[in-house]
Amino acid sequence: MSVALSAALSLLSESALEGAGILLAVLVLAVFILLGIGFDVVGVAVTAADERPFHSMAAHKEKGAAEALSLLRNASHVSSFCNDVVGDICGIVSGTTAAVIVTRLHQAFSISSLALSVGFTALISGLTIGGKAVGKNFAIQNSTGVVFAVAKVLHVFHRR
Repeated sequence: MSVALSAALSLLSESALEGAGILLAVLVLAVFILLGIGFDVVGVAVTAADERPFHSMAAHKEKGAAEALSLLRNASHVSSFCNDVVGDICGIVSGTTAAVIVTRLHQAFSISSLALSVGFTALISGLTIGGKAVGKNFAIQNSTGVVFAVAKVLHVFHRR
């Protein structure tokens, strides 16, 4: 599954970057950084959330409650998928995207590729690590809300 997801996200990135300008490439990079942070938030939230509120919601037949309970009962798998599989893939694709941006900036402005590479690596690392740190705190403090929001989305797809 991780190989297929990695191939799909890489293909999506490559397709978006083919012939794209620097601005679009930066947008693609931002999407992958945010995707990695978002999935990290979900992975942490499912490990931190308590089942009790969702039992009450399920008893009242609230949409998404059953999906939330399923997420929590499979927290180790959900967390592994969100944090490790999607997070790592987004990190790798972000690095590849950064390399494309650095190459295009070097070609367009004849700026030192070493300085650009180091600068972009530092920027991406800072945004990713800082975003995940803030996201983890948010996920722990708002675990019930995060899990329920994801469960509502899953409910829409699950019921169709």
